[in-house]
Amino acid sequence: MTATQGPTVRNSGRDGERAPRSVGAVLRGYVALTKPRIIELLLITTIPTMFLAAGGFPSPWLILTTMIGGYLAAGGANALNMYLDRDIDAKMKRTRNRPLVTGEISPRAGLVFGIALSLVSAVWLGLLVNWMSAALAVGAILLYVVFYTMILKRRTSQNIVWGGVAGCMPVLIGWSSVTGTVSWTAVLLFAVIFFWTPPHYWPLAEKFSRDYAEAGVPMLPVVASRRSVSRQMILHTALMIAASLAIIPLGATGWVYGVGAVASGAWFGFLVVRYAMRVHRGLSGKALGPMVVFHGSITYLTVLFVALAIDPFVTL
Repeated sequence: MTATQGPTVRNSGRDGERAPRSVGAVLRGYVALTKPRIIELLLITTIPTMFLAAGGFPSPWLILTTMIGGYLAAGGANALNMYLDRDIDAKMKRTRNRPLVTGEISPRAGLVFGIALSLVSAVWLGLLVNWMSAALAVGAILLYVVFYTMILKRRTSQNIVWGGVAGCMPVLIGWSSVTGTVSWTAVLLFAVIFFWTPPHYWPLAEKFSRDYAEAGVPMLPVVASRRSVSRQMILHTALMIAASLAIIPLGATGWVYGVGAVASGAWFGFLVVRYAMRVHRGLSGKALGPMVVFHGSITYLTVLFVALAIDPFVTL
């Protein structure tokens, strides 16, 4: 396939007819539309938030229904994102094997699938959890599909900053599923993920900056200098750590979360500062190590929320 050709559509047979696909292959295509690896990260933040809101174990039924509803909502939003972005996905090495690009799933089927999952998620959460959680899930879908994908992504280098609001919503959904309300603790957890998103995503965008440039997506590492990006990463990381520590005086958490927040924040802060120092020295590629920061950000968030989940069960 040349650089000017589109992605290979998997068909064969006479007259270009599509080769028959197994039920398993079709199901895998639809699962891929939901971006399950991203959803795993979202669910990691939801369950610990539920534990904290409940001061222990919520009912297993509530956890199950909230998780299913959250997966449906995030999966629907991701499928709609892939439908809207299928043109630029075809231009990027990282995304050119997505189902709507390869032809495994037709655009129309992907659109219907995304809308259906979104609608089912709202009804599911409303009837089986509460309508506050359902409303927050609908808000998350609209933020990701409309605000981020349709409005911000192709227009501004701050796309991932404000578009990342959608990824912060699971903590609000998790808290409201238990309490029916949203507290200041939940708002600060929201802030942690909001400020975490840029230093999490910009290193990935740095690695694939050529892809984004060719696709015409103005991610910050594409349009700004590395020094500017690294300075903004330090700022967001500092605000993230501050938000995580501001939860402690509210009294909802104990020493386990406190130790986890301080230790994990210091460790990730070190990774970001080291990255900025490497940028200042003019390093690039593997020597710069953007993916170390990317994977480190995932570890940070996991450690922080595992500490949050354990905290209600440990007392001195």
